[in-house]
Amino acid sequence: MNIEELREHLCATHPDLCPLFSTEFGDGVLGVERGELHDAASDLRDLGFDRLGMVTAVDRGETFELVYRLQSRSMSAGMFLKCEVPRSEPRVRSLTDLWPAADWQERETYDLFGIEFEGHPDLRRILLPPEWEGHPLRKDYTDDRIVPRPDFI
Repeated sequence: MNIEELREHLCATHPDLCPLFSTEFGDGVLGVERGELHDAASDLRDLGFDRLGMVTAVDRGETFELVYRLQSRSMSAGMFLKCEVPRSEPRVRSLTDLWPAADWQERETYDLFGIEFEGHPDLRRILLPPEWEGHPLRKDYTDDRIVPRPDFI
């Protein structure tokens, strides 16, 4: 099944997700609201996306863009599942119950961006020591040892 066939299948079986689907670099991209992330991910898993390959975030200023990279081995297809998470309330439901591989990757995203994953079985820092203050991949992160680039001042 190629990505266009996947889109057609998604539209036929989950018409609520169809308008949110696009393609980018040969993979599907599904942008969902934060409150719909878990249900959309569950639907994608049921459609055959059996592997979670990556979790990361992008600091967009007022929001974070949370990105999950899913893969279907049976369809040889990839999918980016994206949702905006407001900086003022950086929380989203964990996907560890759907893909155990989300465990350490959500911890890494929590550690570096400060996004909290509700329902995560062990949400604590994974790269930085527990006493570390702040989340270093946030654009507003400051540290006396870091000299800001002139274009970010």
